[in-house]
Amino acid sequence: MKITGIRTVLYEYGLKRPIGDANSVRGVQHVPGLAVFIDTDAGLTGVSAGTPGARLNIQSMGNNLLVGQDPRGVRGLWQRLVDGLFKLGNRGVGTEAIAALDVALWDLKAKSNDEPLWRTFGAAEGRAKAYASGIDLCLSDSALSDFYQGMAAKGIAAGKLKVGLDIDRDLERLGIMREALATSGKTPALMVDSNEYWSPKQSIRHIRRLEEAYDLTWVEEPARRWDYRGLRKVSESVRAAVATGENLSHVSEFTPLVDHGAVDIVQVGWECSGFTGVMQVADLAYAYELPVAIMNAAANLAAHMAAALPNHIGMEVIDAGRDIAMRVDNHIEDGWILLGDKPGLGIEYDEDKLAELEIKEPTAEPPSVWSRRPGAGLYESGAQGLMNE
Repeated sequence: MKITGIRTVLYEYGLKRPIGDANSVRGVQHVPGLAVFIDTDAGLTGVSAGTPGARLNIQSMGNNLLVGQDPRGVRGLWQRLVDGLFKLGNRGVGTEAIAALDVALWDLKAKSNDEPLWRTFGAAEGRAKAYASGIDLCLSDSALSDFYQGMAAKGIAAGKLKVGLDIDRDLERLGIMREALATSGKTPALMVDSNEYWSPKQSIRHIRRLEEAYDLTWVEEPARRWDYRGLRKVSESVRAAVATGENLSHVSEFTPLVDHGAVDIVQVGWECSGFTGVMQVADLAYAYELPVAIMNAAANLAAHMAAALPNHIGMEVIDAGRDIAMRVDNHIEDGWILLGDKPGLGIEYDEDKLAELEIKEPTAEPPSVWSRRPGAGLYESGAQGLMNE
């Protein structure tokens, strides 16, 4: 079997609700998407979701480094892609391109085995523990409650709240999330995420305030992603575990955090150099007896990887409608993402829906929700800052 070509389709759609954090409290709702296809001479096609900004890199790297290769040698092809970025480094849109191509290659490998990807990865069961994450700082109190009650109805009792601008409102919103999750009939597990908005000292002060009222399971990104001194200081100063890593690109970037005791829960998503990159990070964490939490993914595609990791404790589920152009063979039940038995990812793109949504160039406003707020880590906005948004 040989790879014959790489195809991408750029499309745009509306999420079921806006998403936003401390860096962009208004949030965004109209977003671009990218469907990625790797075709072969055996009639099999591997699929993946991609980052629209990496489209040209996906096409060029795929055509130059993958076409003519046997897609079943995924790890070797991953190294070929990484070596292709040697001078530039495994960063930015280059990493996003590797991630999309790697996931599509794993989809192809499992399809060639005629089995679901979780089985190709060696998982004993096709399921992964889930936690709810609304990316919800832009939501009204009623919308916040509705989201977490909806997750609780699926048996999910763990939730992650976006915080950072107004500690009094954060306390109120934590109560709303806890009450909603409690409708699952289970004891809620509460997490907060400040998205690197606070400095380490600000984090310690605010987290201690939150911990006066709530038992927090973890605090996410309470300092900059590379700041092992600051992250360790936070970890040693609060009761909750420090979770971080979602914005790192390669296993080498996790090593200083692990070496310096700066991370209690290692977070990694499929965009960290693809599933091959995730496995490397998870193995590093396993060697240090650290748990891993897998980040959210369109159609929960990363659950196949999560199911195979012995140190996995929960995968982020945002349920925002990013599978609008997909047919998906998985669902959530009793707090678990249950994966089906269709070969590969169990994800198919709806060609008619893609054609309906397809665009030539993005027309949506830039996704500022992923930008860093001016003054982050320096001064605090508080309630007045929220009013001025």
